Amino acid sequence: MRIGIIGATGKSGSCITAEALDRSHLVVPLVRNARKLEEQDWEVVEKDLFDLAYTDIDGLDVVVDAFKSAQGREELHQKSIEHLISVLKGHKKPRLIVVGGSGSLIVDRETGMHLSETEDFPSISKPTAYNMEKALETLEDTTDVNWTYISPSKFFVPKGTRTGGYQLGTDFLLTNHLGQSEISYADYAIAVVDEIENRAFEGRRITVCSK
Repeated sequence: MRIGIIGATGKSGSCITAEALDRSHLVVPLVRNARKLEEQDWEVVEKDLFDLAYTDIDGLDVVVDAFKSAQGREELHQKSIEHLISVLKGHKKPRLIVVGGSGSLIVDRETGMHLSETEDFPSISKPTAYNMEKALETLEDTTDVNWTYISPSKFFVPKGTRTGGYQLGTDFLLTNHLGQSEISYADYAIAVVDEIENRAFEGRRITVCSK
């Protein structure tokens, strides 16, 4: 399968890239600066996300959006999704997989409270949570793009262990057997590539948590 990865040199993007390559998929990094890539015989699209056109991705089966905005520019999470929708609209492929946020996950079934609304949610993370939730809402209102939005757990651990396992959920925050809501980048990458291969949750949001 031909998988384009926006943000392939970032923390989550590089883990997803490694997992996809390990499973013998062809990965096409969609990056602003190809010099940041590890030396390999890449087929690369060196372009800013907002300059991507359909002709840049029309040979791909999947595009993974692992874009991360700079602090203070969190609105770009909304704008980037709007741009990708405009590029993909009306085309059967590539399919869009979004590395989402956890702030919009529901923590209270009775009230519908989101994680980002809880007292201990970090203030510094609220602009990102808000804009990533708006991006999800935009996707949910879109009918002619094949998408899946994958939220990590409350704690998204860059250097966490690759256990090879995870739990899957939909809109509600998950916890593991210790009562913790966390997932390593490595295990999250497994879930992303599993969904790419299995196509089990097209047109909806899912979440993953350690076991």
